[in-house]
Amino acid sequence: MKCLGIIPARKGSKRVPGKNTKLLNGVPLLTYALKACEESEFLTTIVVSSDDDDVLPMLASTRAKFLKRPDMLATDYSPAIDYVHHVLQSFSDESFDVIVIVQATTPFVRSNDIDSTIELLANDSTADSAVSVMKIEQLYHPMKLKTMRNNILYPYLTEEKGIVAAKDLPNVYVRNGGVYATRPAVIASNRIIGDTCLGFVMPSERSIDINEPIDFEFAEFIAKKYNF
Repeated sequence: MKCLGIIPARKGSKRVPGKNTKLLNGVPLLTYALKACEESEFLTTIVVSSDDDDVLPMLASTRAKFLKRPDMLATDYSPAIDYVHHVLQSFSDESFDVIVIVQATTPFVRSNDIDSTIELLANDSTADSAVSVMKIEQLYHPMKLKTMRNNILYPYLTEEKGIVAAKDLPNVYVRNGGVYATRPAVIASNRIIGDTCLGFVMPSERSIDINEPIDFEFAEFIAKKYNF
């Protein structure tokens, strides 16, 4: 099984400037994703898709290849599928069984998370994609969501019908942004996630997705607490 691992590392983050090279617990953010991909048993090719030349030194001692992303594919509004197509076009002489995206912004993804997500997809012929997910905690459970009009609370999705104990709530999951594994046919249809998508559950403490400065600060706390 040939698996292409893509690490997107766009330079122009507005909310967390210099995010790719910003130190998280003394280590550049991108290094976490590089290490996880390096240690993966299934990724046969690793590509960093970036318009940021500052990440090049991080790749020096790895087997990851740097692919310069054109400016038109690196704007705030550029769809993710576009840089995936760009990578595949650049490696058109190779064929892959699975295309895997590993996001540097979810730094605590481990090689086992990558491999388990790939394995989940590989072992189910009815599925066309698999992603890493985390369980939603009680506080943010959909049954507890409200909307508000004139200071009056109304159920957003469903009537809560009183206080519901955590043990009585059905498990609900959300993509944590860490790993996306997809068959080439899905990418060819201009999508990253197909119609039948499987979920690999990661623990919440390793499911941090860095989008805002406060996310980075929380990730710093978690990295030190758990020695990530």
